[in-house]
Amino acid sequence: MPLPKTEYIWMNGEFINWDDAKIHVLSHVLHYGTSWFEGIRAYKTSKGVAVFRLQEHMKRLHNSVKMYHSNLPYTVNELCEATLEIIRKNKLESCYIRPLAYRGYGELGVYPLECPMEVIIAAWKWGVYLGSDAHEKGVDVCVSSWRRLAPSTMPTLSKAGGNYMNAQLIRMEANKNGYHEGIGLDTNGYVSEGSGENIFIVQDGKVYTPGVGSSILQGVTRESVTIMLKEQGIDVIETVVPRGLLYSADEIFFTGTAVEITPVRSIDRIAVGDGHVGPITRIVQKAFDSVVKDGIDPHRWLTYI
Repeated sequence: MPLPKTEYIWMNGEFINWDDAKIHVLSHVLHYGTSWFEGIRAYKTSKGVAVFRLQEHMKRLHNSVKMYHSNLPYTVNELCEATLEIIRKNKLESCYIRPLAYRGYGELGVYPLECPMEVIIAAWKWGVYLGSDAHEKGVDVCVSSWRRLAPSTMPTLSKAGGNYMNAQLIRMEANKNGYHEGIGLDTNGYVSEGSGENIFIVQDGKVYTPGVGSSILQGVTRESVTIMLKEQGIDVIETVVPRGLLYSADEIFFTGTAVEITPVRSIDRIAVGDGHVGPITRIVQKAFDSVVKDGIDPHRWLTYI
């Protein structure tokens, strides 16, 4: 299904028509995957339209580019203001926001630093990522045969477009075998993350999540969930997670901008717990919804339009 068009895209400091946002076919990014991006959501809260953790996402975009010896031509604050304005100009309420930085037209060799850095921000309406009933009923997941990137190959802490070739293989394999999503293991065989989500595992009232050494992306929603759980008196243990824990878990849930808080009801056809959404997952969903729906925002995570 094609993206639902809006009127404008912010591109290199200007608001242009959606259909005019184009690049040259010899742009470096098309040949060598030199792009970095973010996924951000705006919500229609009871107190107005607001973007969830906008500053943190834009800071991560800057850091993603920095890991590849480069800098963005716009500050965090400039990108944040451009984001708010693209939502205003497109008259959007709840929506998905995609900032993208990439190497444009210039030299065409592997060495990238002679090519200009270009930046766009687009926004459009987008619903539940893994299916309309995913939040209520959960999703069926498999462990992928594809491993996540080794830490000595490419930095998975950078949200770089090239990293998602690996993510695509995980997701395509899962979908072709009848699953909603796949989980990648790291190069040591420990649980890493989904194709586009972080993962939390609940067993005997304790919550476990893979650490940064397991080739994960440091998710903004992941951090938010960790904070919300601790506020409920539930500790989160960041550790290496063996594959077997997936099959003995009482609850499992994904987190991410796209999936928000999505329960996992089965792994490799084995039911997680009793196959229904568990109580700790519900606590997290309720806490998250209190921010993005009710506008209860003690951490100042919302930026209002």
